[in-house]
Amino acid sequence: MQFDFGRNWLEFSQKAMTPEKVRQAREDFAWYMKGIDLSRKWFLDIGFGQGLSLLLAAEMGARVVGCDINAQCIKALTNSAAFFPDARVDPADVLVGSILQKEVVESLRSRTPGCSGYHIVHSWGVLHHTGDMWSALKIAASLVRNQGYLALAIYNRHVTSPAWLHIKWIYNIAPKPVRRAMVLFFFPLIFFAKWASTGRDPRIQERGMDFYFNVIDWIGGYPYEYARSDEVIHRTELLGFKCIRLKPAGVSTGCNQFLFVKVSG
Repeated sequence: MQFDFGRNWLEFSQKAMTPEKVRQAREDFAWYMKGIDLSRKWFLDIGFGQGLSLLLAAEMGARVVGCDINAQCIKALTNSAAFFPDARVDPADVLVGSILQKEVVESLRSRTPGCSGYHIVHSWGVLHHTGDMWSALKIAASLVRNQGYLALAIYNRHVTSPAWLHIKWIYNIAPKPVRRAMVLFFFPLIFFAKWASTGRDPRIQERGMDFYFNVIDWIGGYPYEYARSDEVIHRTELLGFKCIRLKPAGVSTGCNQFLFVKVSG
């Protein structure tokens, strides 16, 4: 059972994408990639969604490759590309498939010169939706070349996480009217909870996101896994990486953001 992320991203790209959201995404991506020269580097985006990170990397001169499990994300990427006239994304380098599929991983690896891996592997808010987060992390890490970077965002473990797991499961098995009612019920609760915990208007989103579509993504985002930041760092360091940047989740159940560099293996 999988939430239809592709449909949500497609509707976002059709109804909510604006130059202001692109500006915000560009600003946040630049912070995330600070100190990394993307020009002529190989950049892989695992779970590219609406395509903003893929397009931003291409705009900065990277040779980009993307994969997503949902084919509708390709349409969303095409819509988003209208805001990036200088970004070059080869359609042949955009794959549909899961990072847990051996043939997808082999195809991604084979695209780099000498199958040596990518300079940057980026997967923001994706691996915890694969159904096997730790295996997905290991595979993503294996696609990074020596001295390359792994950029991740993983949901933070919180006392309420198990409850949200059940809510997401119910959403995905429920008929459409019930799903709509759940969105109407949770929308104001999430809005005011975020405002209270962050002290800022929840409509002001990071990475060019939109609050309404984020609420749908949050309520329905299944499969759903989570981990404390120290768990993610420990597991990734065992794979030969060092954490060089950590941005804790803005809210307790949000995503911790990590940047790792590959130092061995």
